[in-house]
Amino acid sequence: MPQPLEDEASPTEPLQALPMAASAMKFPKSRHSTSALDSSPLSSSDISVPFRRSNPSAASLYASTLSPPGSRSISPAGRGSPSRVLSNTVFDSRPPRSPSSAAGDSQSEPLNLIFRAFVPHVSVYASEDTEALMAEKGFRNGLWELLRPFGEDIQGKVTIRDSNGLGRATDDFSIRFTRFGDNIEHPDPKISGLKNSLPAHNGNQASTSRDKKLLADVEAVVDQHLSYAEESFGAIPQGAFAGLESDTEETSPYYALYLRRLLSNLPISPHETFSHPVACVVAISSRNGNPIEELRRLYAETNQGEKKLPLWVDGDYLRYYVLVHDEEKDDITRSMGLFDQMKRHLGLHCHLLRLRSSQSAETDDDSTLLPRSDWMSASEELEDIRRSQDEDFEDPARYIFESDVTAIRTFVREMVTQSIIPTMERHVSIWNDQVASRRRGITGRFMNLSRKWAFGGSSRSSSGTSASRDNYNLAGYFPAESPEAIMRKLADYAFMLRDWKLAQSTYELLRSDYSDSKAWKHHAAANEMAAVTLLIMPQQLTSKNRAETIDQMLEAALYSYNTRCCAPYGALRSLTLGLELLRLRGGTSVDDAGRWGIRLLESKISGRVGDALIKERLGVCYASKTGVGSWHWGSRRRKSAAWSVLAADAWLQQSKHIQARRCLDDAHRRYALLPHKDAILKFEAAGDFMASLQNSLAESPETSDNEGGGTDENGLGVGHIDEESEALTDLLVSRRASTVGTMAPFHTDDGASEAGTQKDFD
Repeated sequence: MPQPLEDEASPTEPLQALPMAASAMKFPKSRHSTSALDSSPLSSSDISVPFRRSNPSAASLYASTLSPPGSRSISPAGRGSPSRVLSNTVFDSRPPRSPSSAAGDSQSEPLNLIFRAFVPHVSVYASEDTEALMAEKGFRNGLWELLRPFGEDIQGKVTIRDSNGLGRATDDFSIRFTRFGDNIEHPDPKISGLKNSLPAHNGNQASTSRDKKLLADVEAVVDQHLSYAEESFGAIPQGAFAGLESDTEETSPYYALYLRRLLSNLPISPHETFSHPVACVVAISSRNGNPIEELRRLYAETNQGEKKLPLWVDGDYLRYYVLVHDEEKDDITRSMGLFDQMKRHLGLHCHLLRLRSSQSAETDDDSTLLPRSDWMSASEELEDIRRSQDEDFEDPARYIFESDVTAIRTFVREMVTQSIIPTMERHVSIWNDQVASRRRGITGRFMNLSRKWAFGGSSRSSSGTSASRDNYNLAGYFPAESPEAIMRKLADYAFMLRDWKLAQSTYELLRSDYSDSKAWKHHAAANEMAAVTLLIMPQQLTSKNRAETIDQMLEAALYSYNTRCCAPYGALRSLTLGLELLRLRGGTSVDDAGRWGIRLLESKISGRVGDALIKERLGVCYASKTGVGSWHWGSRRRKSAAWSVLAADAWLQQSKHIQARRCLDDAHRRYALLPHKDAILKFEAAGDFMASLQNSLAESPETSDNEGGGTDENGLGVGHIDEESEALTDLLVSRRASTVGTMAPFHTDDGASEAGTQKDFD
């Protein structure tokens, strides 16, 4: 949240007042734009969504990232976290600590984002009368839109039991409400290891195109937030926030947004089951004339017919029946009788939700603001931003009555604690005893070996027949009742219930099974989650163990995702999660995290915004290794500063001057911590490059206009520039051009890396 400039200002005033002030500002035109260095557009979304001054009512769309330049560090958290150490080298004298214990309280911390991304998904399927009631309350998308924000924050502690029966309480458990049958990703057999296979349902929709569109939307959303910040704070003088101390333990709002949108809206896909529904809310209203028959009809539609989920989705998920009672127009006595009848016919998984049907307004005494969902998809947020640029755009804020808030929170908590979690625990126990335990025993290993080498049976041929692939279907998926699919659900359920040991052991079994079946996307996903779970587990990993386990898992995931399956989203997600969790382990794991981050940059998967954010993250990653002793032996300060400089250059090429200035300031601060503060000037190329960046920032539109006086006929600021300073400017610009020409290129089409540039810094 933006910090007020004046002491007497209310903490909540800048968020409402600032966008109006920003829209009234005269944003100068660029005279020395560096965006021409990279003329290729970010995505098609950038072309269709040119940034314009947003309606002042659109401030809430950017509330998660809108902050004054000096109020929060632009680089993500953990920069100076000396307690995050998990290996025992000569430079590490602190006791080990697990990443889960270093999660922090902020919901924008990367580890907390990981915990909140992979959560149980609950589908919502409501009758027409229920959707009509929701429309009267002002929710055009129905009951799902009303319930979604409440699933992201379950009130109070939730007790979860692991596979050994040990209970533990957590206060950050959440679920994700989704629309039933929405966002289904059908497999493409051409990238599933079966080149000569039968066409699948919707197989013409290539997985690669879906991934590229998703990544383009994520980058476009973050770019819009960055542009809004440039518009809001671009005209503020450079030294206005110089006295404010930035909190180095705060995650960059733009990196948190990037990671959140990357992990949002996971599709219902065959290679992982996180987004498969663990329950479905079947809802009717008290206005329905035949409630029991309507509930049975809704159940039948979720179980069969056109709306039935695909074959790779297990249909044996929990149905939770909800009767929505209209407090203002219907009789509560009749609704109570109907609710008792529902429990007799349908079981105990029922709830009576009492809501008011009228629409709440901000001026009502008992109204409260309904928060926007933090986990909306990138495409949904991008559509909201498009609408906000229209002149007739209305404030997207929604208000509901406090009685409705209390009723919905009670409903969600009761459903989670009394129905969803016990059902998941029961499934985990059954699947572990009946399927996974047999595979872990001697008999299961022998059967797997015999199946692999076909002892006494038909040999595995390369003809592509179904017999050679065991349970792997020709269309590119495992049926829901197959052992491989059940074990994947077991592993994902254990992960969502935070039973890391059971999840990791099951992922380990699946790695070999999927490899034998040549189900490469399944194989990549199993390797990805095996590495993530192993890094989250509270155990010490030596450099040798990491090389034998984590590195091999991430390498297999990257190769299968990126090369075999052409799935750039999976490759980007696996390396990003690996980087974050390795960084949290500290010690020599920081160097491993840096190597995987550089590998991610070399893969050219991310766009311009992601490239700059990853470079920032590498600077934070290396800065988290502080070293020991007064000389900080083993620290990586110079590497951290070098990556901050490279991030500043990446932001400057996109004309994001505020971000570039912050990164360059971070680099100067880190170089100042070295024993020889001006040692960087001894390296001519690196020193000239930093000077050229500083000069380009001095020439940025907002700095030039703040220092100048008056405007010309084009609205540009006119400063008092004499001939000597003009000649100096031309000299520095030419020096930067020559410096960039002699150093390794930053954005080239031939895949050249930035190792040469970093070498000049180190």
